[in-house]
Amino acid sequence: MQNVVSKLDAVIQKYHGKKGALIPLMQEVQDLEGYLSHNTMQYLSEQTNVPVAEIFGVATFYSMFRLKAQGRHVIRICKGTACHVSGANGILYSLRENLQLEPGEETTTDGNFTLVEVACLGCCSLAPVIMIDDQTFGTLTPEAIPSILDKFAFAGDTV
Repeated sequence: MQNVVSKLDAVIQKYHGKKGALIPLMQEVQDLEGYLSHNTMQYLSEQTNVPVAEIFGVATFYSMFRLKAQGRHVIRICKGTACHVSGANGILYSLRENLQLEPGEETTTDGNFTLVEVACLGCCSLAPVIMIDDQTFGTLTPEAIPSILDKFAFAGDTV
């Protein structure tokens, strides 16, 4: 914990007294842990004298901020119109089934995958589409999902 605090303090010091620095400060802090925990936001508030409600408000307003730890691989499934009419719900069902995610769960118990529904990935001609990290997979069928997930599973992991 001490190492994390010293890293946080270094980032906070970097932005100390700079006007309009809250968002870049929060981005850099998020890069340290992968997300903004409640404790981290509270610590930022104490160290910067910015109300925790303001920090939380920024964190929940901008989609770049995460309030929960994410898996090693982030799967984004497009829910836009083209993907929806091309079978995105079947892809989503297959992903949830293969990842063994219960309703309301986003991250697998092994921490390997996080599933996120997005409004549009901008690949309408490839509908239905998912992105895993920075790789795009299009014209999908539910049956294609297991082999795609296998490419991202760590040795010894089961998907």
